[in-house]
Amino acid sequence: MTTAALILAAGRGFRAGGGLPKQWRLLAGRRVADWTLERFMQAPGIDLVALVLSPGDRAPWEEYASRPGLILAKGGADRAASVRSGLAALAGHGVDKVLIHDAARPCVRAETIAAVIAALDDHPGAAPGLAVTDALWTGEGGIVTGTRDRSRLFAAQTPQGFRYADIIAAHAAHPGGAADDVEVARAAGLDVAIVPGDPDNIKITRPEDFARAERLLGGAPMVRLGNGFDVHRFGPGDHVTLCGVKIPHERGLQGHSDADAGMHAVTDAIYGALAEGDIGRHFPPSDPQWKGAASEVFLRHAADLARDAGWRIANVDCTLICERPKIGPHSDRMRAEMARIMGIGLDAVSVKATTSERLGFAGREEGIAAMATATLVRG
Repeated sequence: MTTAALILAAGRGFRAGGGLPKQWRLLAGRRVADWTLERFMQAPGIDLVALVLSPGDRAPWEEYASRPGLILAKGGADRAASVRSGLAALAGHGVDKVLIHDAARPCVRAETIAAVIAALDDHPGAAPGLAVTDALWTGEGGIVTGTRDRSRLFAAQTPQGFRYADIIAAHAAHPGGAADDVEVARAAGLDVAIVPGDPDNIKITRPEDFARAERLLGGAPMVRLGNGFDVHRFGPGDHVTLCGVKIPHERGLQGHSDADAGMHAVTDAIYGALAEGDIGRHFPPSDPQWKGAASEVFLRHAADLARDAGWRIANVDCTLICERPKIGPHSDRMRAEMARIMGIGLDAVSVKATTSERLGFAGREEGIAAMATATLVRG
């Protein structure tokens, strides 16, 4: 009896960030699809592996075409078409059972694969499912509108296994639009057994899923550091804004935006850790819409950019360099304001000050400078 695995890697989803389909992004030093393939090629009970790729992924096609024991198939316009293509590629190989799996689930365990294979001895279909334990709500416009009974609900996972001839016939008869292959099988009247799901068998969908998957795969945490520096000169005014806090002063700071040197330095430190340039790259001073803009806009953008790329801001440290005004009485408010904007804990934000001992432009009270360091962590 021959059992095959069919891995779907033709999707074009970019929600996970990184500018690439998620199956080709790096995860703990290897591409997501490579982790998934390895799980099935090494799993006991799997005799053949077929991989469905987008026709546009030329480099993976060339690479995998030379890999022994791997069958390639072209992806279709939707998931069902890709499954049908993969099933057709397995024809003539004497396949009795087939396990269909999403390439974006790289943490699947051998035990889950084995449980699905074993269940197919007594059922035409089998798939892992996790019993829903959280309360379920309905909602509209950000308001809870009701609750739902969770007693018989399961969160579906893959691999979803079937007897080969049965699932081919089920797909041929299905009109399309199914959420997964279990729905296709049930529409054809096939019973699908539920085997125990695995909470760690996550599907990578959002940027933050990469960090969790790296932890599950045993990858070491990734750490990045960025530095920022900013200077603004004094001019007419009755206050300065530093790290989001207005401080009365006989002169103001001059700049295209609100001239918040401290917040600008922290923003650039985050951009630097992401290798995303500086504020000027994202908010050009030549663009009049940013004239007089609150620096909160810039800092929030940098923090969101980090989160969208799967990074967590572990801490920021900002040093303000000036003779006056005195920073100490305001530093706690500054820390709180920047923590709020970045969405991190107060204990992860440091704001302190120093003088330049009356040396240089800061010592002559011509302006204020700021320097900052940001630490980003993934994993």
